[in-house]
Amino acid sequence: MTTLHYLGHSCFLLSNGEDSLIFDPYINGNPGAGDRDPSSISVGYVLVSHAHGDHLGDAVEICQANNAVLVSTFEVGNYCRSQGVSRIHTGHVGGRANFPFGYLRFTPALHGAGVAGGLACGFYLNFHQTGLYFAGDTGLFSDLGLLAKLEQIDYALLPIGDNYTMGPADAALAAEMLKARVVIPMHYNTYDLIAQDPDLFKANVEAAGYSRVEVMKPGEKLILD
Repeated sequence: MTTLHYLGHSCFLLSNGEDSLIFDPYINGNPGAGDRDPSSISVGYVLVSHAHGDHLGDAVEICQANNAVLVSTFEVGNYCRSQGVSRIHTGHVGGRANFPFGYLRFTPALHGAGVAGGLACGFYLNFHQTGLYFAGDTGLFSDLGLLAKLEQIDYALLPIGDNYTMGPADAALAAEMLKARVVIPMHYNTYDLIAQDPDLFKANVEAAGYSRVEVMKPGEKLILD
């Protein structure tokens, strides 16, 4: 049984009991994560889309506590190595890599990298035959339609906060292009500047027939079917 556990903002835990990973591990300072101790999080992989503080977050501490593999772009990986992370897998947009859980594809993201000379990215995972797309922080771009042709997208995790990323209207267009079975909104309501109504987003996407939308509250878990 594969579960997705939302810790607020863009932070998710994905696990099937055998393999486990965390996306953009922003714990300290993240109201959705409560008073959780980053070192108590047990994962084998830490995926970081870019090095802004609300995404790189507590990646170094979590990697060190678990001897986990940090997965990110070359520049972010090098930064984490300089901070004491020893197990690192780096790639770049367009690249694909195999892992014990399946495979991962580094996808484009229109956003800053947070480190000099770098690029932000998203991730597509084939996780034990479940296709999950984590968009990271991105604006809308038409090549999302290419990803839908390349991969089976069962679940798409999309930012809807606006200002720094796609807003709800653009994220609805992204859902149309991705053709995911299920869309899960993220990166909203953490701060006033990215306040949005996820239920209105859900109503609009489902009324258009693009996908089913699951609005997850921080702390909630979803069983992936």
